[in-house]
Amino acid sequence: MSILSKKAAGNIGENTAVKFLKKNKYKIIETNYKVKVGEIDIICENKEYIVFVEVKTRKSDSMISGVYSVDKRKQNHILKTASAYLSANETDKQPRFDIIEVEYLSDGTARVKEHLENAFIQGGSYGVF
Repeated sequence: MSILSKKAAGNIGENTAVKFLKKNKYKIIETNYKVKVGEIDIICENKEYIVFVEVKTRKSDSMISGVYSVDKRKQNHILKTASAYLSANETDKQPRFDIIEVEYLSDGTARVKEHLENAFIQGGSYGVF
């Protein structure tokens, strides 16, 4: 397997997650939404929710799940960024915070390993995994 930069691996992961979400009937609203307080990888929606998605990409032989890297600090950045987005973009849909873990395989392909819906909530002490 060729060595990928962190940015290249992240791009592969996000592209894989976008394809997965579209296949599962989510409408992609925005990718890499950035404001002063943070960034959200993917903003999408389905019939019920506006979904703020954090994508974590790991090599297939990684010992630690990417889900666990979305710690309280990262969650707070995502929550603040989502709040900024919702202030600028009205919606009647309920917000939800998901994590998608993408596995980068040794043959150079990638796949969604896990999609954790409602992975954490605002005001929670730690993420719900």
